[in-house]
Amino acid sequence: MAIAFDTLGYAKRLRDVGVEQKLAEAHAEAARDFIMAELVTKSDLTAALDAVTLRLTVRLGSMLFVAVSALAVLTKLN
Repeated sequence: MAIAFDTLGYAKRLRDVGVEQKLAEAHAEAARDFIMAELVTKSDLTAALDAVTLRLTVRLGSMLFVAVSALAVLTKLN
């Protein structure tokens, strides 16, 4: 999901405090290209959390299976 970034408003705010227009526009474009590209959205975090939860659930299930199997083998040996 893309995040909207108002480059025009950002550049205008810079111009309002005295930054020349060309520099303000370049700064706004750089912020959009480099800073905004690195932001994480809520849906990104949810997807990552879902993936981690699934991996942990599978790992826990596997460990539980191994433990129960080892316990079954040990009780048969005795």
